[in-house]
Amino acid sequence: MMEDCSAFLWALWALVIIYFVQWVVATMVKARQPGAIPGKLPENLSHDSLVFRTHRTYMNSLENAPMILGATALAWLVDASIFWLSFWLWIYVIARVGHMALYYAIATERNPSPRSYFFVLGVVANIAVMVLATLKLIQS
Repeated sequence: MMEDCSAFLWALWALVIIYFVQWVVATMVKARQPGAIPGKLPENLSHDSLVFRTHRTYMNSLENAPMILGATALAWLVDASIFWLSFWLWIYVIARVGHMALYYAIATERNPSPRSYFFVLGVVANIAVMVLATLKLIQS
């Protein structure tokens, strides 16, 4: 019988909601700008612009989505431990929320910036999910 996977499914739900919220925020912030053109950002924007930061937050999430969703799907398909899969997926969700909040709040060109630590936490979670999948594949 399949283990209880509600924590896993809620983590996936939260991840989809994060992507949706980031899209809405980026779209609304940009649309409120004078002379906003759909699908085009002014070239002179940088971290001091909330339009830039909301757009980059959303793009960063989309750039990382295939890796975490692919790793998660693989781990799910090979029947990796649902406890550890849920744990690491929730860590990833927390990392994305932290990254998003700090990117929205802090305009900095500094590297690493405070958001970088949450980005790295997300990378660690992604690697952990891949390790779970890999170990289960080796056991098969």
